[in-house]
Amino acid sequence: MNVPTEKLVAGAVALGVAALVVGALTLLQRPTLLPSARAAEIPAPIEAPGAQATAPGHSEMVVFAGGCFWGVQGVFEHVKGVQRAVSGYTGGAAATAHYDIVSTGQTGHAESVQVTYDPAQVRYSQLLQVFFSVVHDPTELNYQGPDHGTQYRSAVYTTTNAQLQATKAYIAQLTKAKAFPTPIVTQVAMAKPFYAAEGYHQDYMTLNPQEPYIRYYDAPKLEALKAAYPALYRAKPVLVAQR
Repeated sequence: MNVPTEKLVAGAVALGVAALVVGALTLLQRPTLLPSARAAEIPAPIEAPGAQATAPGHSEMVVFAGGCFWGVQGVFEHVKGVQRAVSGYTGGAAATAHYDIVSTGQTGHAESVQVTYDPAQVRYSQLLQVFFSVVHDPTELNYQGPDHGTQYRSAVYTTTNAQLQATKAYIAQLTKAKAFPTPIVTQVAMAKPFYAAEGYHQDYMTLNPQEPYIRYYDAPKLEALKAAYPALYRAKPVLVAQR
């Protein structure tokens, strides 16, 4: 498996620092219960009357970008109502939609996750709340944690005008409520072509739970989802490999 070296190093360094702080024994016994394993406390989106009405058997799609796609995909695969979450690239050309090229930060692509969901089971507003409170920090411009570059930007790429307006309204709501200490920098735009990432990136968080990067940076997000939104959490993820 072609595992990105920089992420392995970042995870290993982070684990070393954490061990000095909380003790190596605690870290090994409870690898996901780190200080970051908590959702940001933000208000739920204000929805217009009738916004929950959906047609039976109807599916919708949205693309979320919020740092390394391993964690973004890993969280949404555990959200009830999500039918499929695929790691990939969006914002650039098809010819440059490859990890080694995207990692240069010069392609216009963002590491992102295409989420297909059943709005009768999970509302778009709920996906937004999970994205802004659990998946990533929307105030970090072109980086998340140890990952730096435009490919790690915060963005929501919508496929319908309703999603577009709902996302903009929620950001305005969070800004007015001063939900975060610094401004939200999340980009919002209609979706461009999406290109699935290489196979070894799919379901990475589930398939590699003991990797240092996953243990320190991504596993806490899953704990936060479970703790903050128990009604949305499902223990068994829906995996790309199952399709």
